Amino acid sequence: MNAPFVKPDVAAFLQIVNALPGPKMHEVNPAEARGKMIAMRNLAEAPLGDMAVNRMIEIPGPAGPMQAQIFDARAERGPGPVMLFFHGGGFVIGDLYVYAPYCALAAKSLDIPVISVDYRLAPEHPFPAATDDCEAAARWAAAGPPGLDYQVTGLVLSGDSAGGNLTIVTAMTLRDRPAAVPVILQHPIYPAVSDHGDWPSMRDFAENHYLTRDDMAWFTRHYRPDMADYRGAPLLFDQTGMPPSLVTTASLDPLRDQGLAYVEALKMAGVRAEHISAEGNIHGHITLRQALPSAQSEVETNMDALRAMLAEITPPND
Repeated sequence: MNAPFVKPDVAAFLQIVNALPGPKMHEVNPAEARGKMIAMRNLAEAPLGDMAVNRMIEIPGPAGPMQAQIFDARAERGPGPVMLFFHGGGFVIGDLYVYAPYCALAAKSLDIPVISVDYRLAPEHPFPAATDDCEAAARWAAAGPPGLDYQVTGLVLSGDSAGGNLTIVTAMTLRDRPAAVPVILQHPIYPAVSDHGDWPSMRDFAENHYLTRDDMAWFTRHYRPDMADYRGAPLLFDQTGMPPSLVTTASLDPLRDQGLAYVEALKMAGVRAEHISAEGNIHGHITLRQALPSAQSEVETNMDALRAMLAEITPPND
């Protein structure tokens, strides 16, 4: 193929990351891999900043209480939507700490509460534990329980990578078995929606572009998804009746073509589907905003589009 466009800060970042000594993600155990992601957050992600609300809560889950973190730019708030965010990390790594800066930014930018969900991880809890936890969290939030302190009128679901899968799967589940309030918008970010087979973007960016083919195989071995189940491969199942959707992809991402195929599946099903491509950028960029200044503008573009879509769906907050 012709050489793809790579933003200068992305090229510099990849040069540094690819030259780092030591084992790669897929060459260590899950605990070590989780530590690597935390270390990258400390080095590469933007600071959290001040929030009016930033607190830990517990959500009842199918296997016991789950940790979650609420972010809000307002100390008090009237009725309105709430975002649930499902973090990435291949269903094996990632946590509330890694994604706290991004969730805080989303809460400020969208002027809605954001609840980041700490679902169970593989290999300790393989498929479909994560999907079950995210469904439980969404139903809990939709019910507006007393501990939430909000009158919830609708759910916005979002997440990146594995969390993009969980976003779509949770929206599909609540489409078919509704919660107390509807899902009014979904924002999957470079989602994993099918197997990691012979997609052109997988061939083109399988190595040296941050997320690698070997990393994805390692995640899959630990998570053990059933690709005949809609929760494992939502792209293969009917998207009719899904909520308005904003799908973000990255042009240098091995998962890019899965995301593009998902956009087309939504449109074919008659669903409003907006698409934003982070041109010249990589998988994972939303949590690399200090190392990649261009990622900040990419995230702001997403937030502008989400804010516009929300404004069409809900009245403004007072």
